[in-house]
Amino acid sequence: MVKKVTDGITISVETFYQPDYSNPIGSEFMFAYRITIENNNTFPIKLLRRHWYIIDSNGTHREVEGEGVVGVQPLLAPSESYQYVSGSNLRTEIGKMYGSYQMENQLNKKQFEVKIPEFQMIVPFKLN
Repeated sequence: MVKKVTDGITISVETFYQPDYSNPIGSEFMFAYRITIENNNTFPIKLLRRHWYIIDSNGTHREVEGEGVVGVQPLLAPSESYQYVSGSNLRTEIGKMYGSYQMENQLNKKQFEVKIPEFQMIVPFKLN
């Protein structure tokens, strides 16, 4: 698990290789990741947007942007956390992702960026 704190928001990431949804012969490797967002501030926040960078070990770069996460824009009260699971496919056995969330302070409506820590996605048999 990797963690990063930005402006009182803790982002934690866990990854899982998905062999049942992968096709190594066809260079298709599917990974799931679980993100936990913790609001350690004294004000409520809303997650407005996400921005991801996805990099395969062959040097292929992709960018993904959009509103919210998994179809929602979660609102987190102080000391509250939100968790979701999503996924990404790679063309290689090893890759990485990182990015940011655009958040909004619900008291003063000011927006701020929260960093998503870089995390590795590695097919388990590559670790042997």
